[in-house]
Amino acid sequence: MIGDKEKHFTGKGTDLSALQSHVEEYLKKDGFTVQTSAPSDKGTVLQAKKGGFLRGIVDADRSLTITISGSPEDFTVRFGIGKWLQDLGVAAIETLVLSELFLVVDVAESAWNIEIEDKLIKDVTTFVG
Repeated sequence: MIGDKEKHFTGKGTDLSALQSHVEEYLKKDGFTVQTSAPSDKGTVLQAKKGGFLRGIVDADRSLTITISGSPEDFTVRFGIGKWLQDLGVAAIETLVLSELFLVVDVAESAWNIEIEDKLIKDVTTFVG
């Protein structure tokens, strides 16, 4: 799938809620609207989308979707393009993890999101250490 990347970390002892907050702030500083699911033992889902007139018309239902799952010593951060879910904050994470969060998109449509993903992956890797 284009634009679907995963980064696995072991032995880092990372505070996953601090990582979630860091990712949220990173995206907000870059002009994204961000929504986050309630944390659960299955993980957390963050969705981000850029505003703007044209972007709202072309891909209003698309978002950069990030999942953080696992434990502080063994966790995975997955980055992809997904469907913007209304009321993500109240959705059950178990449903989200089991559903198709990430969409298959063509290269032209996803090029911008892939660039953002690559920058975010580097930032997360630096944050985790």
